[in-house]
Amino acid sequence: MYSSCVRSSMLHGSKTWPVRKENEVALQRAEVRMVRWMCDVKLQVTRVPSKELRGRLGLDDIISVLRQKEDNDYMKICLEYEVEGARPRGRPKKTWREIVEKDCRARGLNREDAMDRRRWRKQIRDD
Repeated sequence: MYSSCVRSSMLHGSKTWPVRKENEVALQRAEVRMVRWMCDVKLQVTRVPSKELRGRLGLDDIISVLRQKEDNDYMKICLEYEVEGARPRGRPKKTWREIVEKDCRARGLNREDAMDRRRWRKQIRDD
């Protein structure tokens, strides 16, 4: 029970932020410290592998949990939501994704640029 609460607080909002290698490393280190604390195992005293401790608690690796995409994921549902019913006359309203893609094309940006913060900021600020 407690371990699932801790893990959910660690991963809160993770579906909205891009996960870089340093984020993964930081999450793994924090998880290992918490798992050792919950099992009351000190690394200096008993050298029990983290994998074994996670097994005792019935936990998967936090990175595999982070990468799981569920069909009932609210972000996925929001991005793929289709409004039912007849459309009104005239041009259909643009979706958020269409506007973002248009803005990126206008600035010459792509998904890889969003992973490099300095490059992204430079390109969105250049007029």
